[in-house]
Amino acid sequence: MTSGGTPVERLIAAAEPTEPRPMGELLDRLATAGLLGGGGAARAAVAARPVRGIAEDSRAAGGGRLFVAVRGFHVDGHDFVAGAEASGAAAAIVEREVPGVAMPQVVVTDARRALAVAAGWWYRDPSRRLGVVGVTGTDGKTTTSFLAAAALEASGLRAGLVGTVETRVGGVRERHEAHVTTPGAPELGATLAAMAAAGDDVAVLETTSHALELGRVLGIAYDAAILTNLTHEHLELHGTFERYREAKARLFGALVEGPANPRKIVGGRPWPKVAVVNADDPNRVWFERAAADAGARLVRYGWSADADVRALAADEDASRLRVEFAAPSGAASLELRLAGRFNVHNALAVVALGEALGLPPADVRAGLASVPGVPGRMERIAHGQPFSVIVDYAHSPASLEVVLGILAPVAAAGGGGLIAVFGSAGERDTAKRAVMGRIAGERCRLVVATDEDPRGEDGAAIVAEIVRGAVSAGRSEGEDVLGIPDRRAAIAAAFGRARPGDVVLLAGKGHERTILRAGGAIPWDEAAVARETLAAMGYRGP
Repeated sequence: MTSGGTPVERLIAAAEPTEPRPMGELLDRLATAGLLGGGGAARAAVAARPVRGIAEDSRAAGGGRLFVAVRGFHVDGHDFVAGAEASGAAAAIVEREVPGVAMPQVVVTDARRALAVAAGWWYRDPSRRLGVVGVTGTDGKTTTSFLAAAALEASGLRAGLVGTVETRVGGVRERHEAHVTTPGAPELGATLAAMAAAGDDVAVLETTSHALELGRVLGIAYDAAILTNLTHEHLELHGTFERYREAKARLFGALVEGPANPRKIVGGRPWPKVAVVNADDPNRVWFERAAADAGARLVRYGWSADADVRALAADEDASRLRVEFAAPSGAASLELRLAGRFNVHNALAVVALGEALGLPPADVRAGLASVPGVPGRMERIAHGQPFSVIVDYAHSPASLEVVLGILAPVAAAGGGGLIAVFGSAGERDTAKRAVMGRIAGERCRLVVATDEDPRGEDGAAIVAEIVRGAVSAGRSEGEDVLGIPDRRAAIAAAFGRARPGDVVLLAGKGHERTILRAGGAIPWDEAAVARETLAAMGYRGP
């Protein structure tokens, strides 16, 4: 990254190591991790070879960097080893030797995991110098991460953040434009190094099942892990729900204290290894077992009678939520500037984190109360129209069902019904498409299926799967279920059919700023498109 980049990119560039390092220690780490394979150049010759950085893109491997050849879903890094050498790479990590290449090649059994080990080595293990809180689950990761960062800040700790919506380093906040919640290992290592250099005490990391399955976070020294919930998602990668659950549970297994993950002093206090688990989730036992095997302190939260932080009552309206709860530190109430009963769990997860880490309870509550909202999460669009418009990131069956359940009484109170506009990502879990169509068909008076991120798939075919699901719930195609791949046209159709008192939910894109198609990303801003469409209909503002 250059000095002419964004403010966060400049901080990351400033923290980049500048001195070359011989590869001997990296080889030792790869051997300890069981990743070194056979063949390749002589160990002694490779060990003494200096490198000046890590790259998984051959175009960025010049200047004496180490190129790691990762086999991706669409391209194989081994096809670019010769190109990396031509760019000026010093050496390559490969899963098989590439003929015709003169630079040393280190053969490993898993290049993705070797990339994570190499990133930790190159960036001097920044996660060992930070308190690290990992947040995982199907839904609620982003809101819980925002709340956790606010609570930590209110408790006197400087908190960095890496997540779906934004990245924060040293108090500088920047929107996260990529459609990847947890970045690749080199980018994550560079960002953590920048946090440590900028004086952050803690890093809050949204940690996805993809990151855990593909080894992006291998070697991150986690101190705390939070489970929000677990429902149907990402079976395109994991194959089965059981394997998806197993991937998530690896975060809790990473809480083992030892030389690679030492007990840290954070803000002048020793931090234990902590597992925060949703007591109301039916999959909790797998996460509790992983935490126990890791020797982590377990804290449960939720409505369940055995929750350590237990919800007692909740009262909500369209813009706020009040929660009464009992905790080891005593009973208390919490005021949130967030809508949606599901945020009871998100907030209590952070209360439980604070209890386990010994943070001042009043500071934690103040931090939670300070959060005004999360971009693209239950975001209201008011432009003078006689119906409500909500932008939300809900993109799984469970999250769509929850959001529609929240909005149904709002629509009923206004004498209207629900309209849902949503799609389903291409090259991702296909089984959920019809399920989401059925859920919307059962709850909405109008369903509009449209593009989300079709990627290399046929967008019209994805839309047709959603429509079939809605039809299975008794809806009639062309009447109360529409298939309109063009998302702008779909929003316009929904607004055009909206009646006074209706609630129109625009789901699936939330904060994202692009739609991914086979030809690349096209700019997109859901809230802005909603306002533009309303203006074109003659509505001129609140």
